[in-house]
Amino acid sequence: MTTVLAVALSLVFLPLGLAKLAAAPVMRQTAAHLGMSVRLYRVVGALEVAGVAGLLTGLTWMPLGVAAATGLALLMAAAAVVHLRHGDPPPRAVPAAVLALISLTYAATAMTAG
Repeated sequence: MTTVLAVALSLVFLPLGLAKLAAAPVMRQTAAHLGMSVRLYRVVGALEVAGVAGLLTGLTWMPLGVAAATGLALLMAAAAVVHLRHGDPPPRAVPAAVLALISLTYAATAMTAG
């Protein structure tokens, strides 16, 4: 189960992180909407890509996977809060909250399996 969760999370976070790093137009718009600079949004993208690397490395070294999943969960919890603080309707924060919960599920599953 941990392998499936790690791969699924990686398939979500990698393209999003790379798009933020590349400052794709949609990511620039989102950053502006949230009151963030493109530079800060690139930092978020770098954290997402680093989280993917940690998740995949965690398949062979569980502590790193747990740390990466925990970091991604915190990042997504913060994203949900940022969306709500900037006046987005609650459904706009749901994807980030769901990703946070899936990341925590991975961390808990990996710890109990390892």
